Amino acid sequence: MNLDHQFQPIIFPSPEEALKGVVAVTDTLNLNLLYSAYLQGIFPWYNETEGEPVVWWSPDPRFVLFPQELHVPRRLKRFLRHTPYRYTMNQAFPQVIDACANVTRVDQEGTWIGPAMIETYCQLFHCGVAHSVEVWRQDQLVGGLYGVLIGQVFFGESMFSREPDTSKSAFVLFVEAFRSCGGQLIDSQVYTSNLARFGARNISRSSFLRLERDFLPQELTGNLQEEFQRIAMGVSPKKN
Repeated sequence: MNLDHQFQPIIFPSPEEALKGVVAVTDTLNLNLLYSAYLQGIFPWYNETEGEPVVWWSPDPRFVLFPQELHVPRRLKRFLRHTPYRYTMNQAFPQVIDACANVTRVDQEGTWIGPAMIETYCQLFHCGVAHSVEVWRQDQLVGGLYGVLIGQVFFGESMFSREPDTSKSAFVLFVEAFRSCGGQLIDSQVYTSNLARFGARNISRSSFLRLERDFLPQELTGNLQEEFQRIAMGVSPKKN
């Protein structure tokens, strides 16, 4: 869904002139700011629970995954052939982002996903721009991820796992569906060893902004949610 006719675009300072990746600082976070930021290669990252202002980032380099370069470790391929989990898309966005906000992470105290961020991304979800992938063991949500989709670019935001390999397997299925539907670029923002294992790599900020300008106006060639469910049905446990 294109929100261009529903909101007043806000022009940020040029990311190319950002000092140490910080483009701007605002007192508030809202739908207009958030959607405008993604259109300009910018995202919010701040500690709301400690009362920090909203800090808008465009780092250099930028950590991305080109879907055609996806590398799936052999162990994870074996896991997906016998996964005990069921995978869905856009069935529990509020629960996924809440779980991402509250999951315990190694070497990290607290979370950058506060109430205002949750509310604003949920608004993006209701507009059809933010999306979630869920992993279920029976009726229990045990893993998932969420992000923002504009054109042929997916901006990955966060993932969580309550059981081994849940978010990793969900990510692989999502990338396969995204690639099948003509997706061109997955933004992971900054380096993580987890996504590096899947083939993500650093590119310059200027390269990222050029790619974004090329791919944001282009629509996917297929229905992403339907393609995801088709692929997920091939690996999800069969009902007796």
